[in-house]
Amino acid sequence: MAAGRQRIPELESIDFTGAASIADYSRELRNLARDLSNETGTAAQELQAVLSRQRGHPLLLGIDVRLRARKVTKRLDRASECFAGGAVEAVKLYAEFRVQFADAINPRPAKQDPRRFDFDNGG
Repeated sequence: MAAGRQRIPELESIDFTGAASIADYSRELRNLARDLSNETGTAAQELQAVLSRQRGHPLLLGIDVRLRARKVTKRLDRASECFAGGAVEAVKLYAEFRVQFADAINPRPAKQDPRRFDFDNGG
């Protein structure tokens, strides 16, 4: 990315400094991916409607135009599905982080061996 150019300030402003920042990044990424998925899905429907109203061959009664419109908008539909998958992966990012680094996040207390003799306990 070019210096000084910000494309997604919601994500760029998050510095990875701890578990909370990874959770924040994951949440923001999920929200952006959901928004993109919703936007491209809606745009596909609108574009389908606009392109389907165009004139086609008079003998085909507009079937040819609807088929071509469908081919075009299929790309936006796929993009919408990919963004939805990206939202799912953003959630899985934080879940996987918690699994892989659980010991660092919540260290387990050291267990004492019950057979070990404690010289410090005077009793």
